[in-house]
Amino acid sequence: MEQIALITGATSGIGKATVNELARKGYRIVACGRRQDRLDELKAQWGDQLHTLAFDVRDQPAVAGAIAAIPESFRPIRVLVNNAGNAHGLDPIQSGSLEDWDAMIDINVKGLLYVTRAVLPMMLETGEGHIINIGSTAGKEVYPRGNVYCASKHAVDALNQAMRIDLNEAGIRVGAVNPGLVETEFSQVRFKGDDTRAAQVYQGFQPLTPEDIAEIIAFALSRPPHVNIADLVVMPTAQASSTIVRKE
Repeated sequence: MEQIALITGATSGIGKATVNELARKGYRIVACGRRQDRLDELKAQWGDQLHTLAFDVRDQPAVAGAIAAIPESFRPIRVLVNNAGNAHGLDPIQSGSLEDWDAMIDINVKGLLYVTRAVLPMMLETGEGHIINIGSTAGKEVYPRGNVYCASKHAVDALNQAMRIDLNEAGIRVGAVNPGLVETEFSQVRFKGDDTRAAQVYQGFQPLTPEDIAEIIAFALSRPPHVNIADLVVMPTAQASSTIVRKE
């Protein structure tokens, strides 16, 4: 049976790598992101195997409208990869930006909920589905100045568990992949375009690559129907925790 996967945050990093990994394995892909030019590049690469949706996961009406308008040739969605998410700032709680807080909660938590709610009817109707939520080691521990970002990823961890319980009777698999340090645009966003500061995060050791995570996602999806990888944490060998990284 043909597999169709919807992937959020598909225009960079883990999301883009997952689009490419699953497309190579024969999936038809609904690639979602905010940047139409990057979606167009993916479309040029994969052609009729890929359908693009441009929306911001924070915008619930836009999410619902775009997913409702997916053409029949890309229905029903059987795989959902909730990848869209980001971090803004690295300030202590007493001086954190309210705008940054809203962005992290709206994207990392509410965006995940909006997309899941829009996709679930297709899975429930067919009785088939597999949801992979991209969390973080920040959802397993808290580190200095991580406050609201860590809180948002702890929420993803809780939602992953709750979704698995709620959807158990429907036979829909729910699992999470929680990466540690992956070299993506993550730090550029966190440091608001300060490329020098962002690059320092990944210096002196070998971080994970987006492709590393995409391969793990593909592996989780490839398990037989009776197997669900419910919660997986993956870090580079040099990383022991959010604050302990062996650098040369």
